[in-house]
Amino acid sequence: MSDAAARPTRRLRSRGRSAQPGRPRTAARLAAVQALYQAEHVGAPAEAVLEEFVRHRVGGQEGAPLAAGPLDEGGAPGADVPLLARILRGWAANAETLDRVIAAALAEDWPLPRLDPVLRALLRAASAELLDAKGPPARAVINEYMDVAHGFFAGEEPRFANGVLDRIARTLRAAEFADVADARG
Repeated sequence: MSDAAARPTRRLRSRGRSAQPGRPRTAARLAAVQALYQAEHVGAPAEAVLEEFVRHRVGGQEGAPLAAGPLDEGGAPGADVPLLARILRGWAANAETLDRVIAAALAEDWPLPRLDPVLRALLRAASAELLDAKGPPARAVINEYMDVAHGFFAGEEPRFANGVLDRIARTLRAAEFADVADARG
């Protein structure tokens, strides 16, 4: 599979900056969205796409320290590779279940296949991460994916993604939201 053929058609909106070396988890989430897009686009298994991303877009081996570089060329230098691997493998192991959860969080007139493929990949990556109850708090995961969404979209998509991710988080991590509901009375 060639790198050019597998590259998402929508590039990260450039903000005139390079990857921030202090944000390896954000870079991993960005790479996860790109990788899930690529996996769907070319029909490749997540594990094969993971290997390609680590080798060509992140630039290292799993667990190896990585250098910073431009994000807007389809790369994710400095990404937390173990987190990227957990997200992709979590998605691969639970794809059908997570697609049902995502579909249930959408309006009836917006089935999952109707979504923009990059937005669908973002929801899938975030859902895979939210499924891991030992991961970061749900609100932190949502905030991170909002940063990624704003990198790809200039319109209403980030707001839409925020609402859908909130519903998904309340399904997958209900206990984290129970305390808030109890406090409100």
